[in-house]
Amino acid sequence: MTVGYHVHLEKEQSVFSAAHFITYAGNVCERLHGHNYRVFAEVPGDLDENHYVVDFLALRDELQQITQELDHHMLLPTDHPQIHVAENDEEVEVRFETRRWVFPRGDCLLLPIPNTTAELLARYIGHQLLDGLEKRTGIRLRQIRIGVDENHGQWAICNLQDE
Repeated sequence: MTVGYHVHLEKEQSVFSAAHFITYAGNVCERLHGHNYRVFAEVPGDLDENHYVVDFLALRDELQQITQELDHHMLLPTDHPQIHVAENDEEVEVRFETRRWVFPRGDCLLLPIPNTTAELLARYIGHQLLDGLEKRTGIRLRQIRIGVDENHGQWAICNLQDE
């Protein structure tokens, strides 16, 4: 008999509210809008010397820290080929074709992703969580699964795995 384990973390604290817009179909750009996002994390793996896959408290605290950093910000992609983001100490200017937005710098979070889709937000959160857990515990997880819900049942899920 084969036995496998994973932990699933989905807490009230693993939420954030943020504004964004995405582009699709080449030149279509959504209007600026926001979501109340929910996030879950799953970690598969073998049991350690403590007989658990990962410390729930470390996982909870790191995920909560990430969602707090995202909370109440304008999320902007910095790797999009057509969205141009320029920042200074006071403001962020964003351009897409003929459209232009200017936001206070403190209200923005510039993310190293090509689009602020739920899928890419899940990937970003997953990488941040892996890095944060490694710093906290000294252990690099080999695999993690992150889900981001942007609209009460519209989940995007990203599986990250070291090869």
